[in-house]
Amino acid sequence: MVDDDRIRVVTDAITAYVKSPSLQHLRDPHSIITLAKAIIKELDRDSGIWRKWKGQRDALLKASLGCWIPVEELQSYLNALPGPSLTVTDVCQRQRAYHEEPYSRYPNEDLKEGCLMLFNEEKALGTELVAIIGRIAEHVEAEEERLRLEHEARYKAMRESERLAAERRLLSGADCKWTHPKNSSECYSRVNGRTYRLIRTKDKRWSLSRVEGVSSGESGNLIGTYLGKADATKAVAKIAYETEYR
Repeated sequence: MVDDDRIRVVTDAITAYVKSPSLQHLRDPHSIITLAKAIIKELDRDSGIWRKWKGQRDALLKASLGCWIPVEELQSYLNALPGPSLTVTDVCQRQRAYHEEPYSRYPNEDLKEGCLMLFNEEKALGTELVAIIGRIAEHVEAEEERLRLEHEARYKAMRESERLAAERRLLSGADCKWTHPKNSSECYSRVNGRTYRLIRTKDKRWSLSRVEGVSSGESGNLIGTYLGKADATKAVAKIAYETEYR
């Protein structure tokens, strides 16, 4: 027995296919196989391992993922839709199966309390569950964006703090790794009390020089030109080793 949902899906697939203005496309074997696979997949849906999940049930559950809807509430609402009776285990395991799919993820634990507050607020107003899911999904999207921006701001602040600490170390005369002084394109490092400067050349290589201090006006003693910063770092390490154990 073919239900109305499957008839609609198959009809939509065929309609989209025949809309093509190209006769060559309609006769293309790959296009025909793609259409046939879509139809077979829909008609063969009952052969899947999740037998209780048809039509709107699955769509509603997928929409609720990440919204922290109480599972008993989901079970009750889903059982009002066409299909066999669902247990709490049915609902929980179907959620887990979706969460474990590639590119999926479990809901954000930090947002659970806010989601449940919204759920209780809307339920008290008599809002239908599908509408509650929509509102909470919007809330989750907004909160995740807020958390992303906050994380980004903290990361930038941390990097700036590290840069300032490295710059203070450089200017104080202490040994330090490669450091960019603020508003400078030049990069400095100090090893065993010796100061080295890297400058990006026009051909996108790195010019390494030994200098007396941090000053853009100093020409310095050229050591060499390197493809990458790592090569220049190795050169500095070699010089430091030879100087120390000469």
